[in-house]
Amino acid sequence: MAALERDGYLTQPHTSAGRIPTDKGYRFFVDHLGRPGSLDPVGRQQVRRFFDHAHGEIESMLEHTSGLLADLTDCAALVLGPSHDSAAVRSVQLVGLGPRLALLVVVLADGAVQKQSIEFTEEIDDQRLSEAGARLAAHCLGLPITLIGPQVAGTGDPVTDRVVSAALDGLLSIGGAEASEQLFVGGSSRMAAAFDAVDTVRSVLSILEQQLVVVTLLRDILDTGLTVAIGTEHGVESLASCAIVVMPVSVDGEEAGTIGLLGPTRMNYPLALAAARVVGDRLGERLGEAGR
Repeated sequence: MAALERDGYLTQPHTSAGRIPTDKGYRFFVDHLGRPGSLDPVGRQQVRRFFDHAHGEIESMLEHTSGLLADLTDCAALVLGPSHDSAAVRSVQLVGLGPRLALLVVVLADGAVQKQSIEFTEEIDDQRLSEAGARLAAHCLGLPITLIGPQVAGTGDPVTDRVVSAALDGLLSIGGAEASEQLFVGGSSRMAAAFDAVDTVRSVLSILEQQLVVVTLLRDILDTGLTVAIGTEHGVESLASCAIVVMPVSVDGEEAGTIGLLGPTRMNYPLALAAARVVGDRLGERLGEAGR
């Protein structure tokens, strides 16, 4: 014990405390885990059951996947969805909700479904709404939202043209929103039980609320070639008492998202790595199926 403490693998927080591993100690443990671990039969069945019933919108599945990972590992789970920049528009519909209100529904080739409410300055009948939807579909089907032009040829009816223009603005605003990847966080409340210090809990929860910071953090860890970043290795001072497990999600060899697990440095690393790998593989399969 004294030798391990001298070499920096163990530390004694205070004189009345026992010795605990340092970041260096945890790094040594992770680097010498050997072959990847596996989930226990209950965990494997939970994952299988989840993806057997995971249908519907991509965003809903990603959100529930973060909950699955949190349940499996008792860590905060981070699921970064795929960017829809290159996904072509598969379907566009305008659904009337009232005389001056419609819902724009856009289905992308990767299975994502986006919705946008459209308000009009005048009452619009069903026929004009249908004509506007058809004109909008002819203008954008088969194109990624980022390549859709801002102008649509006129129909000859000023009212219908105004509906088309308003719907196109809504469609392009969806594209602007989708330019940034969507992050889904599950199990963040588990951080309250993972740390003794209230200030640490507050710092961790504050970081989890900042999407740009979390997305950048996941990307930076992957760029360094690490699967596990422990303590100060990830460079975020307020997360110095945390470890982060990161796994890319791939579809047909192309990156289609990222999953991560955030917990205290004493987390169950074999379980976290096994859960991230299994869930990441199954999520990639499902995303690939949705895009076909």
